[in-house]
Amino acid sequence: MQVYIGIDWSESQHDATFLNDAGAIITHLAFPHTLPGLLRFDEARQRLGVAPTDCLVGLETAHNLLIDFLWDRGYIHLFVVPPNVVKSSQGRYRQSGARSDPADSFILADYLRTTPQPSYPWSPDSPLTRQMRAQVSLLLDLKRDILRYTNRLRALLLRYHPAAFHVFSSLTTRISLHFIRTFPTPADAAQLEWEDFLAFARRHRYPNPARHLRDCFARLHAPYPQPTLETVQACQFQAVALASLLLTLLDQRDQAMRHLSQLFAQHPDAFIFDSLPGTGSFLAPALLVKFGDDRRRFPTPASVQALAGTAPVTLRSGKRKVVRFRKACDRAFRHIAQQWAIGSVSQSVWAQTYLEQALARHMSRSQAYRCLANRWLAIAWKLWQTRQAYDEAYHMKRWTRRRKPLV
Repeated sequence: MQVYIGIDWSESQHDATFLNDAGAIITHLAFPHTLPGLLRFDEARQRLGVAPTDCLVGLETAHNLLIDFLWDRGYIHLFVVPPNVVKSSQGRYRQSGARSDPADSFILADYLRTTPQPSYPWSPDSPLTRQMRAQVSLLLDLKRDILRYTNRLRALLLRYHPAAFHVFSSLTTRISLHFIRTFPTPADAAQLEWEDFLAFARRHRYPNPARHLRDCFARLHAPYPQPTLETVQACQFQAVALASLLLTLLDQRDQAMRHLSQLFAQHPDAFIFDSLPGTGSFLAPALLVKFGDDRRRFPTPASVQALAGTAPVTLRSGKRKVVRFRKACDRAFRHIAQQWAIGSVSQSVWAQTYLEQALARHMSRSQAYRCLANRWLAIAWKLWQTRQAYDEAYHMKRWTRRRKPLV
């Protein structure tokens, strides 16, 4: 007998509904998110006399200790159902709009029962890929935090200490942040002589030649508007705190990047994504973890393109046809794919030609890059499936032979 189980999960308690082939509720239970609670769920399945391999389990997440428990207990038919599917299915069972956790668990179970092929069963990637995924996620979070705090520090410096903002090329360079910590006020910076400035640059290993330092020194002593003493007193502590925080974030980013590079070098699929133009040291492993290890997870290139949000959504009704931007997707994947498309233009003749043709059709630059990313994902999917490295000459030859219209 096959049993359909829907689990509405939360941080503290889960609700599970068991259905048979006819759609009748066999049992329902609520169990806490503890080891005894998870064991109670498995004991309920044992009392029904059903093997774990005969259970189709639907959940709304793949990032929970409950998933690990189910895999350890032999539940191999696990389906991750998007939350919007559950939400859109609620009107099928009641029109009042009322909802509850037990009702959502029933919807999950009945969705698996009534959908011929709900999706491909979710399976965990290798430990190496999961470690890489954690590092990629951390690096994306660090990138957002660095950008946010940099923008905040930029606005603060322009308010009270513009010389510290203009002296070096970027606020994300360590020497700029050390300069803010060492000379947090316009008065401190104004007292700097050339010899002191040169010693400071050498102490922090400024990489550019001395003539660049002359330009930096000139910018430091340019005639900027002077803030009031009250403004300086209100802002300087916050500027030093933000500079210190950014230095810590930059160190953590570099450490995470080194760890990711070491893990990526060990992965058997690394050569595939490393061969793609424009990927670099971060985008190559980021693309790898988004594809994963299981080749059956994405049976067609369209499934990858839809997940990444690069493929548009077409609405057809009678003579009406509307093509619109895809909103439901993995947004981190879309960002990675678009950054890859941008980076590939300078390294691939095909990508540069494709982008020029897209722009000639009066597309916006963002849309053109998204179309290019859509094509790149189809190429990456084929290489991933066949375990081959990218060959620009071979691809250019095939692309010239059969020029497809832009989409």
